Amino acid sequence: MDTPLIRTVDAWKTYRVEEIEIPAVRGVSLEIAAGEFVAITGASGSGKSTFMHLLGCLDRLDRGRYEFEGRAVERLSRRELAHLRNRRIGFVFQSFNLLARTSIVDNVALPLAYQGVGRRERRRRAASLLERVGLADRLRHQPNQLSGGQQQRVAIARALVTAPAVVLADEPTGNLDTTTSLEIMRLLQEMNREAGVGIVVVTHEPDIAAFALRQVMFRDGQVVRDTASQNPVAA
Repeated sequence: MDTPLIRTVDAWKTYRVEEIEIPAVRGVSLEIAAGEFVAITGASGSGKSTFMHLLGCLDRLDRGRYEFEGRAVERLSRRELAHLRNRRIGFVFQSFNLLARTSIVDNVALPLAYQGVGRRERRRRAASLLERVGLADRLRHQPNQLSGGQQQRVAIARALVTAPAVVLADEPTGNLDTTTSLEIMRLLQEMNREAGVGIVVVTHEPDIAAFALRQVMFRDGQVVRDTASQNPVAA
């Protein structure tokens, strides 16, 4: 049996606000295979974004176990976690998180700089990905010269530039209109099918979740439904 890309066992995360403890993730056990396209759904406050942060190694479990490609994440040092985030996990956020005064080609190339890749080579790889997402004619533009949808395409290219095992997208269409949102989801779907990269999308919108092959619903920090889609929206 193949090792899951992601595996959590009885995962818990609790936050403290003054004297009050708020359990955001409560005993979640979940497996995600390599190359899967999964939507994590649920209402605001259901724990889905907290769970995403745990999967992305942006936060640590209070108790339980998290394995990424068979490695126990809780045993990794800070340096090993940074290495994992930089090389095996791509991130796409609702707010794009692009550097405002930097060209989009250099925005996309930035993760490669942390890997020690030379400037010419990282720009070459960045330009190649920007071509794939339809922005080959915008390489020297800065983010404020692009539409919201174009900025999110840049963010997707940046997430993919290190050839990660999985892209974690937290409400990636939250700041976009309906038409642009569907274009972004089709792009993620294409990248999943063509490049084989795993996609995990957090969303509260059913029409966005419909692009995934599997939907996992959170409520009150727990998984209440885990279903495979027989007929996902086609790219």
